[in-house]
Amino acid sequence: MSVAFTDQSLQRCNTLGLPARAQVAMLDDEADIPGLASLQDAPVFILGGGSNVVMQPQPRHRVLRVALQGIRVWQETADHWIIEAAAGESWHGFVTHCLDQGWAGLENLALIPGTVGAAPVQNIGAYGLELDQRLHSVVAWDLRQGRERTLPPADCGFAYRDSMFKRDGAGRWLIVRVRFALPKAWTPRLDYPDLRDHASLQGGTLTPRQVYEAVCDIRRRKLPDPAVLGNAGSFFKNPVIDAAQADALRQRFPDLRTYSQTDGRVKLAAGWLIEQAGWKGRRLGPVGMHERQALVLVNHGGAQAADVQALAQAVRQAVRDRFGVDLEQEPVVLD
Repeated sequence: MSVAFTDQSLQRCNTLGLPARAQVAMLDDEADIPGLASLQDAPVFILGGGSNVVMQPQPRHRVLRVALQGIRVWQETADHWIIEAAAGESWHGFVTHCLDQGWAGLENLALIPGTVGAAPVQNIGAYGLELDQRLHSVVAWDLRQGRERTLPPADCGFAYRDSMFKRDGAGRWLIVRVRFALPKAWTPRLDYPDLRDHASLQGGTLTPRQVYEAVCDIRRRKLPDPAVLGNAGSFFKNPVIDAAQADALRQRFPDLRTYSQTDGRVKLAAGWLIEQAGWKGRRLGPVGMHERQALVLVNHGGAQAADVQALAQAVRQAVRDRFGVDLEQEPVVLD
């Protein structure tokens, strides 16, 4: 096995900026993957950009950082470009590169932090587009069985901010490459109100670049830059409840923000719930919920995992007490 684990700090490897030390190795060559068979016998955590993780100070897991690089046209059909990207590529860098090459379709997902390999794990989504709607296949190494598998979307167990890769837990799947089917006949996706109402997208024929720039503008105005203020993006999932519960809540809270789902259930805006529960801009020790976006938990400096979990629990309890709705944490925990 060519990758070697050594004791390292992970504080610069997670966007929350939490202190952590673990046995860490870097994977930057696919040729080293078959030699990872020994990882079957010890817990290992696959780490991409560290933008969706809460790290304990001394995790029991060994950490494999994925730094595989490369982007190519894997296949071309009459209707789509099939673009393949290595798991270690920056997600936003990949979206930008695709747009520069004339391969549109991912612009709604611009400026999401993290890596290409982590994107299917979380089934990332933003501004009316979910990753699985553009996915062709995932090439992943099954660390338990010691073999490579190519998985179409139907085999990935995708759900809202969830996937088989996430549910199976640390140490099962190492995503190596991800393929996307990008439409040659592009049409803008403007379902999301903030995007549909953006000043730059009013009237005329739109281009993918305009949508990309609008998405970046919205995100920069709403969300803090992790390089400036530590955060892991949206800290809670938008809860999905049944229609009867949503109707009852609307009676009590006429301004409740709701989004109808295809299965008849209703999605609520977690940020609105948190704000109404009194936590927007409020701090608990070194952490707090962001002043512009209540859904984002931020590290004001010196926080540890215990501080994050204490605030998360306080916010969950406040929302439960006011609305009877349970919030689910979005970032995974490296313990």
